[in-house]
Amino acid sequence: MTLPAQISVSFDFTSGATFGYPFTIGDAKYGVLGTGTLASTTTPEPTVDLTPNVRSISIRRGRNIMRDTYEAGTCTVRVYDPDGSWNPQNVNSVYYPFLTPLRKLRVSATVGGVGYFLFSGYTTDYKYSYDQAENVGYVDITCADAFRLMQQATVTTVASATAGQDTGTRIGKILDQVSFPNSMRTIDTGNTTCQADPSTSRTSLDALKNAEFSEQGAFYIDSEGTANFLNRTNVIKKYGETPIEFNQTTGIPYTNLVFAFDDKLIINSAGMTIVGGTQQVSENADSIARYFSHQLNESNLVAQTDADALNIAKIYVATRASTSIRIDQMTVDLLDPAVPTATMLGLDYFSNLKITNVQPDGSTIVKTLQAQGLEWNITPNSMKVVVTTLEPIVEGFLIGSSISGIIGTNIMAY
Repeated sequence: MTLPAQISVSFDFTSGATFGYPFTIGDAKYGVLGTGTLASTTTPEPTVDLTPNVRSISIRRGRNIMRDTYEAGTCTVRVYDPDGSWNPQNVNSVYYPFLTPLRKLRVSATVGGVGYFLFSGYTTDYKYSYDQAENVGYVDITCADAFRLMQQATVTTVASATAGQDTGTRIGKILDQVSFPNSMRTIDTGNTTCQADPSTSRTSLDALKNAEFSEQGAFYIDSEGTANFLNRTNVIKKYGETPIEFNQTTGIPYTNLVFAFDDKLIINSAGMTIVGGTQQVSENADSIARYFSHQLNESNLVAQTDADALNIAKIYVATRASTSIRIDQMTVDLLDPAVPTATMLGLDYFSNLKITNVQPDGSTIVKTLQAQGLEWNITPNSMKVVVTTLEPIVEGFLIGSSISGIIGTNIMAY
């Protein structure tokens, strides 16, 4: 069976555990001077096309809905290896001894002459196995995106992280500290200002997440491997963009809707404390009376003032004080001819999705949600994606929006 898109898996042998991807002639993104990094010449081939021997691809990227944070994206590629070339222990392999952790791997898909990245990351593990007769070998190459490397990099003093910087500038300074390339960043100017860096020992990812939370924005690694930071205003504006329609008649078809109606995501009492500040508390009395107290406390935030901390507490509670029936995920089969392949390949965090579902009793549920996770499962005969969906992670009043522009219903952001 022919897949609806041409899948490509490339492996970069460039020496050194560094960020960035090699300069590749003809590549739409990394064939641009000043964007791709020059590859090492110490290996037999700087970049190898794994595609002909790939038997399956599993990619998982997204926001952990319980921890309310983006996590490192992961990818596992199973490679058919009849001659042992991809066995890290095979001293006769042309790739020996270059099969080491933290090499770069990318998965892309092309349809209609347009390429889409599905994952860009760094190898973390090679698991070699054989078939039952032990005649043919397979290697499962496991990868993680740049969040994993940021989690390994400890920072103490962040250079030039002075008081009064906006959160976007602060995130840039932290990325500078771990030598993350400027060509792999898309960073908004923050709406919130920071105090001077506290100069405590922490991972660079923790420092980045602190600035993200202080902004109530979004910091994540996209499918191209680019570090993205959306400020609070732009996170809110994303919900005003035109949604893609999924339904059982005229929209994109889906299967396996996962419904939930519980209290897991309710927060109706929040205490926020900046470094050296006094805890600022916001509570929703109606929500507490209805659902009991669901509390969250965060400390050592790098926001500049106690007033900032109070605003964080207020918007956090206002966004999460109530609950309704949720659609947590759905599955889309790209082999279905009614599914537009390019549209699905173009999905990423904050894509708006209008999901309509007719219930067995004839009633209809309609939810406008945002994609906040993508799990791709691809073999030579199948191509499916499980989309994790969430209500907006930060809400605000949007003039002209039929969903977020209702006076007396929608909240005002700060």
